[in-house]
Amino acid sequence: MKYTGEQIIDDLKQLDLVAQLSNESELRAHLSEKPRTVYCGFDPTADSLHIGNLVPLLALRRFQDYGHQPILLVGGATGLIGDPGGRATERALKPIEQVVTFSQKIRAQASRFLDFEGGSNPAKVVDNYDWTKELDVITFLRDVGKHFSVNAMIQKETVKRRLQDDGAGISYTEFSYMVLQSFDFSVLYESHGCTIQMGGSDQWGNITSGIDLIRRRHGAQAHAITYPLITKADGTKFGKSADGAIWLDPDKTSPYRFYQFWINSADEDVIRFLKIFTFLSFDEINELAQDQASKPEARVAHKRLAREVTKLVHGAEAVVAAERITEAIFSNQIAKLTELDFKQLAQDGLPVSDYPSGPLALSDALFDSGLSVTPRGEVTRGQAKKLISGNAISVNGAKQTDTNYQLSREHALFGRYHLIQKGKKQHHLVVFNQ
Repeated sequence: MKYTGEQIIDDLKQLDLVAQLSNESELRAHLSEKPRTVYCGFDPTADSLHIGNLVPLLALRRFQDYGHQPILLVGGATGLIGDPGGRATERALKPIEQVVTFSQKIRAQASRFLDFEGGSNPAKVVDNYDWTKELDVITFLRDVGKHFSVNAMIQKETVKRRLQDDGAGISYTEFSYMVLQSFDFSVLYESHGCTIQMGGSDQWGNITSGIDLIRRRHGAQAHAITYPLITKADGTKFGKSADGAIWLDPDKTSPYRFYQFWINSADEDVIRFLKIFTFLSFDEINELAQDQASKPEARVAHKRLAREVTKLVHGAEAVVAAERITEAIFSNQIAKLTELDFKQLAQDGLPVSDYPSGPLALSDALFDSGLSVTPRGEVTRGQAKKLISGNAISVNGAKQTDTNYQLSREHALFGRYHLIQKGKKQHHLVVFNQ
C-alpha cells in the first residue's frame, strides 16, 4: 500500500464528505508527515447498524486505503448514557445486558468493512466500556472532569438546543456524554497514538472538546474531521423507507429489499450516493453522471449504485439473487425464483399474507390482501371474481381465470408460496406456514 498523506482531504471534499475541519492547514501538514491513526465511534443503540452508518465506516476504510490506521470504537459505555445530539428529549436508558449484546453484534458487523490482517496499518476495534467499567467516579472527576468548563459545555450546539427547547432541559447523565466521548479520544491518543477523530457534523462539539482535553492532559495537538449528515433531495431523512430503517443485518433487511432501496433512489440523489457509498473512481462516477444526464430512462447509474452497495454489504451472490428476483417479478417469470428468493420476499420484499395451511380460494386471497379494490375504493369479493374472470390475475406466473380456483400446497412453489400478480405492477405473496 502506498502512503498518500494529505491527498485524502482533497478526495473527501470531492466526494462531498467534509463538513468541518478543525484547522485545515495544520491537519494537512499533520497528515503529510507520516501515516496517522484516526477513529470513529459507533454507539450500540440497536442490534444492527443501518445504512447511515456506512458513511463513517467507508470513510474509515478510505483512510486505511490511503495508508492511515483506522480504529473503530464501539461505544459500550457511551451507549449506556445516550447521546443528546439530534434529540429534543432524553433517550430511554437501555439495560446493560442489552447494550453488551448490541455491542457484540455491531463489533462483528462493522469489522467486515476494514482490513485487520497484516500490512503496516491494520485496523483495530476497541470498546470504550473496557476503560470505563473499572474507573471510579472520584478519579474520573479529578483527572478528567476538572478540565471541563460548564460555561463552555453549555455553549456547545447539542446542549444549547436542549436548554432552549421550551424548558425540556438535559439531565446530568446526557450532559456528561461530551466528557465521556472526550475521554475516549484522550485514551486512544495515549494508548494508540490516535490524533484524528471523525464523526457526523452533529458531533463537532464533542470532538473539539476531545481535542481540548488532549491538549490539557497530554500537551498535544489533535484534529477533527466531520462529514455532513446525509439527507435525500426531497429533504426527508436518509436511511429510511416507508417501512422503516434499512439495516445492514440481512435478517432485519433482506438483501433484495436492500438492493431495491438503492435502485429506487431519486434521480437527484443517485450520483451523490455513488460518490459517498461506493469506491468507484472519479472517472467512473463522471461517466455515470453523463449517462444519467443523457439517458435517465436507462437508469444505468441507479443499477450500478444498487449493485455496488449491495455487493459491499452482502456480497456478490446477494447481488445476483437481488437482480434475479427483480427480473423475475418484472417479467412474471416466477419459475426462475429459488426457495431462498421466496424467503427474502416473504421477509420484507413484498406484501405478505400468512395462512396456517391451504387450500384457500384465490378470490378470498384477493379480498384479504386488499387487491380486490373497486374503482370506488371498496374491497369486495365480487371485485375479486371480476378480476379473475377478466384475465387480470396471475398465480405463480400463470394466468388464472377460474373464479373457483384454489391455492393449495400441491400447486404451491416449494410447498408454501403462491405469488399473486394483479396487472403488471401489483404483487402479493401468500405463504402457507404448516
